[in-house]
Amino acid sequence: MQSTILIIDDEKKLSGLLARIIGLEGYDVLEAATGKEGLKTLMQEDVLLVISDVKLPDVNGVDLVKAIKEKKPYVEVINLTAYGTIADGVKSIKNGAFNYITKGDDNDKIIPLVNQAVEKAILQRRVFDLEKKVANKYSFAKIIGYSKPLLEAVSLARKVAATDTTVLLLGETGTGKEVFASAIHYEGNRKLMPFVAVNCSSFSAELLESELFGYKAGAFTGAQKDKKGLFEEANNGTIFLDEIGEMNLELQAKLLRVLESKSFIKVGDTQTTKVNVRILAATNRDLQKEAEAGHFRMDLFYRLSVFTISLPSLNERKGDIELLANHYLREFATKTGKRPLKMNSDFIDLLNRHHWKGNIRELKNVIERVVILAENDTLSSDLLPVEFKYGSTMHSALDLASVERQHIQKVLAHTHGNKTETARLLGIGLTTLYRKLDEYQIS
Repeated sequence: MQSTILIIDDEKKLSGLLARIIGLEGYDVLEAATGKEGLKTLMQEDVLLVISDVKLPDVNGVDLVKAIKEKKPYVEVINLTAYGTIADGVKSIKNGAFNYITKGDDNDKIIPLVNQAVEKAILQRRVFDLEKKVANKYSFAKIIGYSKPLLEAVSLARKVAATDTTVLLLGETGTGKEVFASAIHYEGNRKLMPFVAVNCSSFSAELLESELFGYKAGAFTGAQKDKKGLFEEANNGTIFLDEIGEMNLELQAKLLRVLESKSFIKVGDTQTTKVNVRILAATNRDLQKEAEAGHFRMDLFYRLSVFTISLPSLNERKGDIELLANHYLREFATKTGKRPLKMNSDFIDLLNRHHWKGNIRELKNVIERVVILAENDTLSSDLLPVEFKYGSTMHSALDLASVERQHIQKVLAHTHGNKTETARLLGIGLTTLYRKLDEYQIS
């Protein structure tokens, strides 16, 4: 595919001559006589390089560089002028131009410059496309649902995304707190910098400190070399501290210092490490009550809760259940190589009536399981776990046991006897599965 170059110059003869010279090098060349016409062409065509005269009828070509970069950051610009000045040259480069040359010198310079600028623009375009793909993947547009409480939470998150304000996300487990944190980062000013997520409940207190802040060689047994912590990894970007309520008081004091001074001391170090990191935190606890009870630092709570967003549970947004279920149906049908699936009315009714203790995460697991078990294109209620059908008014222990036994056998058959995977798909612990296998005499 040939690269496209746009020449903006109101001198038709010079513009045409330059277009022919560049065209002979294998490039597609477009022409425009004014800045306005050039910007219109830029937005309509896949341009990689703009060669613009400085003196245009409607705008200064040096100022035009900035406008081009704002519309398409990956596009390179070369300014041409008959009367070059140092001030214009400096301003041109400062505005983002690739180069600034006088027309009298362009015969020997222009083609090598064009080749270099196009090569750079191609690389920048690839990076731009990749960044756009990542941003789209984690954007607010990927948050599914139209219920009022969800849209209110999204609206708040959009407003705070463009700032560097610390955000505290509140909500039950499985409500999508990390999804919101990712969207806030990728639609904010730090989107091109790292996004680092850590679950504070996944580590012991000592290990969490080392993970967050790193350590110096010799700080403890086994510390053979310096280790960067997650705050350093997230420098100039964002760190997401999930389940912040699980952090112990001593470590909370160190986190408070980072918020106040943007610095910390690594384990085993005597020197201060400076970082520029935006902090997003999340919890399923009532941090204010925890702080009042002395289990969480009150000063840290106030620093974290500068901007608080409460995420609704799935039970508070029942109108989104069918929409979410269809989304996961498409996702898992594609992953398993199955044809598109649909839900019958009884299936949808049971989804809507169910009390979702695990929220979206539970719904996702349920849909993954029924897609695996489905033997035709329409999902019926018998594919759902037994508690969906019986709820709190089970007809009899015998009926329930029979249905549960059949369900476990189906999942075991699907996993070819892999009990760890069976337990995961059933949403129960491995020990519970072994107890049920023994209870139902399933070998």
